[in-house]
Amino acid sequence: MQPLDRQALQGFVSNEIVRFHQRRLARLEELSLTEVLGKKNPYLFRAKNLVTAGTLISAIMDAFLSSSEEKLFGDFLEELAIFVAWQTCAGRKSSAQGIDLEFDQDNIRYLVSIKSGPNWGNSSQYRRLEDDFKRATTVQRQAHATLDVRSILGICYGKTATSDAGVYSKIVGQSFWHFLSGDPNLYIDIIEPIGHQAKQHNDDFRARRAAIENRFTAEFIERFCSADFSIDWARLVTFNSGNLSR
Repeated sequence: MQPLDRQALQGFVSNEIVRFHQRRLARLEELSLTEVLGKKNPYLFRAKNLVTAGTLISAIMDAFLSSSEEKLFGDFLEELAIFVAWQTCAGRKSSAQGIDLEFDQDNIRYLVSIKSGPNWGNSSQYRRLEDDFKRATTVQRQAHATLDVRSILGICYGKTATSDAGVYSKIVGQSFWHFLSGDPNLYIDIIEPIGHQAKQHNDDFRARRAAIENRFTAEFIERFCSADFSIDWARLVTFNSGNLSR
């Protein structure tokens, strides 16, 4: 395993975190009121007694953007893990379905599926991952009959001991970054460059979000409020869940 080039790592993280913020802002700019209202649960917001248009729009935006940002940041962490493995052991992005990273170390070929956090999937997704590992391992061994192939589910954050799930091993948090880099402190060291220009990016995001929330609130009042400006929940639920006309 080669030592990690810290300067290159910092440069990669600083550049990619800027791209994360740019993609986050671009996703915000793409939103429409129709999209956010169509994808969130109106019954939940009624149960929470959200009675003003502004409060409702803010809550819907929070829920929508949270799931979007988790996906975008997960993509960033996956790219970071691949970069680290490329530096330390010539890791490469895998072309196999469900596998993100491949590398060779100590005469072992590792097939790695990278997930950002521990709550990444349900039971059917875990079964699909097992199938992907089995299929990729079979392909590798068909090409190299004596090759020692090991499958790894690598999770970028969390506090769970490394475990053997039979088809694959699960490595989480500090242990995963150590596995990729040989450095037990890498999981701490990457936090500083992730904060590169964070205040500026988040100030810009909040300012743009405020303007979009105001626009959505005005549109919501026009489309989903009664003459007395109270929320017309029946109209909102009909829009969200009413039968499609044939």
